[in-house]
Amino acid sequence: MTTATEIQAALESMRDERQAAQLMRFFKTGKGDYGEGDRFLGLKCPQTRIVVREARRDVPFSELEHLLYSPWHEVRLAGFLLLVEEMRAALPGRREAPTARAERRAEVAAFYLRHARQANNWDLVDLTCPKIIGEWLLWPSADGSMPDRSILDKLAEDTSLWKQRISIVTTWRLIKERQFNDTLRLAAKFLGHSHDLIHKAVGWMLREVGKKDIDTLTDFLESHYRDMPRTTLRYAIEKMDERTRLYWLRR
Repeated sequence: MTTATEIQAALESMRDERQAAQLMRFFKTGKGDYGEGDRFLGLKCPQTRIVVREARRDVPFSELEHLLYSPWHEVRLAGFLLLVEEMRAALPGRREAPTARAERRAEVAAFYLRHARQANNWDLVDLTCPKIIGEWLLWPSADGSMPDRSILDKLAEDTSLWKQRISIVTTWRLIKERQFNDTLRLAAKFLGHSHDLIHKAVGWMLREVGKKDIDTLTDFLESHYRDMPRTTLRYAIEKMDERTRLYWLRR
């Protein structure tokens, strides 16, 4: 078993104060910013992944919990990435029944949801929720029923900005399977949201829908473009040709 103390020590051994100062500015940790008070060791994501790769599937939930409640951003990231590895290990193999290891998937998803508030910056959300909650929603439970996707609406209605972002970014995994309904439902729900991080996330997911099915994106834009924050619209149409982008921007 690898302990949280050992993982944190490995991360702290690579500490870089100059890089930490840059990351604190990049992730908006100043007073009144969305990441206010977050602390950084100054590691780049590949460095954190090295530690995760060495410890994966050898860290129990009790130790992961310690990581998720660390004051250090990179330590929390390591905890969430280790949880991604747990979900990956719980997915059915090609020759297995879809219900194989369903109980373990449910455990991993439930653990993530209990501690979701600790994914308290956009990278912690974006690097983990599609690969944990998104994967869980795609596979049947032990009794053969599918997980209830109303969990996405519950997250969207939470007061936590990060849970709200989890709800929409989780659908990235569903989009890859050409399942668009959850994305479109949540996108419509968030049209009146006040925060730029939600505007960007919604536009990003709509853009991903458009990569799979441009007609579905176009239909959504026709119905909602007048109510969309400008940032959301710009993100959503980013991959369209210039003439089409200008068409939407000038309407």
